[in-house]
Amino acid sequence: MASAGTPDLNRISELATKAVDGGVLTADEALVLYRGLDQPSLSLLANDVRTRLNPPGEDGKQKVTYIVDRNLNPTNVCITDCGFCAFYRSPGDADAYILPREVIYQKVDELIAQGGMQLLLQGGHHPGLKTEWYAELFQDLKARYPQVWIHGMSPPEITHVAKMEKRPVQNVLADLKAAGLQSIPGGGAEILVESVRKIIAPKKATTDEWLEVMRQWGRMGGKGTATMMFGHVESDADRIEHMTRIRELQDETNVFTAFIPWTFQPENTEKGDEFLAARGGQKATVAEYLRTLSTSRLYLQNVPHIQSSFVTQGMKTCQIGLSMGADDFGSAMLEENVVSSAGCTHPTSIPEIERHIKDAGFVPQRRNMLYEHIDTPETDKFGVDKSAKKKKKIVSKVEA
Repeated sequence: MASAGTPDLNRISELATKAVDGGVLTADEALVLYRGLDQPSLSLLANDVRTRLNPPGEDGKQKVTYIVDRNLNPTNVCITDCGFCAFYRSPGDADAYILPREVIYQKVDELIAQGGMQLLLQGGHHPGLKTEWYAELFQDLKARYPQVWIHGMSPPEITHVAKMEKRPVQNVLADLKAAGLQSIPGGGAEILVESVRKIIAPKKATTDEWLEVMRQWGRMGGKGTATMMFGHVESDADRIEHMTRIRELQDETNVFTAFIPWTFQPENTEKGDEFLAARGGQKATVAEYLRTLSTSRLYLQNVPHIQSSFVTQGMKTCQIGLSMGADDFGSAMLEENVVSSAGCTHPTSIPEIERHIKDAGFVPQRRNMLYEHIDTPETDKFGVDKSAKKKKKIVSKVEA
C-alpha cells in the first residue's frame, strides 16, 4: 500500500488501463493520473486513445488535420474589463474601433486568395452592437462570400447581446443562425469554475451561462468548440472540473467538435502579475501544457478531436503535442490579435504547418470546421492558392 504522498502504482496502472480501454474516468481518477503518472507514460496513454478515436486511413498513415481561417475582430470595444486581456479597449478610448465593412471585405478577400475557407469572427462586448448589427454583417458576408464558413461569436458575446436585449439566448441564436452563423467558437470559457471566474473575469458570462449558450446551440443542431485557458489562479482540480463540465454537456448535446487547451499569456495584461502570484509568479511551463493536453485526451473521450496550440506554445511544442494526444494542428491563422496583444506571437504559413506535421511523422490533412477532409489546393511557396491567383489575373484582364 502506498504511503502518504507516494503514488499508488497499482491504482495508477488500473486507471491507465481503464482509460486506454475507453472507460469513463471519474474526476478523482483523472486527477490521480494527472498528478501521479510520469509525463512519458501519460503521453503514451493519450496517444493510444488518440489513435483509437482517430485511426489511420486505409493507407495505414495517421493524419493530422489543420484549417486555414482568419481571426477577424469586428470590434475591440469591451465592457467586461477582464484582467487577463491585453486586446480590449474601453468605449471612448483613442484606439477603440468598429471595423468598416470595406475593411472586412478586404480581409475576407485576402483569406480566399490564400485558400482559406473559414472566418473566425469574434470581438469584445460592445455596449451598442446588438443582434441586428451582427445579423446584417452575417447576411452581407454570406451574400458576398457564400463559400466562407462563419465560425463566430463566443458564448459570452452571445450572452452579452441577450442581456442587452432582454431576450432568451435561444432567440438570439435562432436569429444569428438564420442570418448565416454556422458554428460557435469556444472562446471565453477560460476556466468553467465560478470561484475562478469571479477572480479573473467577474463581469463576463458565468459558467452556467457559457454552457447554456452551447446547450441551446447544440439543441439547434449546431456545432462548436470548447477551450480552456489555464495557468493563472486555478488549481489542478479546477482544470479537471472544467473538463467535466465540457464532458457532461457533450454527453447531453454532442455540440463540441474539439477541445483546445492553451496557457495564460500575462504580458501587457492589467492583472497578469497578480494572477501569476498564485503560482509563485511563474507562467505555465511547456511540461505543464503537455501534461494537461494529454490528460484532456484521456478524460474527454466523447470529444472527437484535441487541438495542439502553436499560437501560444510555438511550433515545436505544438509538434510534440501530436504524439501526446492531439490530432489537430489548429489554424494557419492569417490574422490573430488577442493572444498577440499579450506579446505572444508565433507567425507561420501553410507550408510551415505541413512541414512540421510531416516532420512529426504524420500526414497533413486540410479540413473544415466539421473536421471533414477537403482537397488541398495547389499553392506557391508562401501557401497562396495558385488557382485563386490565376482567377484574379483573369478577372483583372477582363475588367481592363
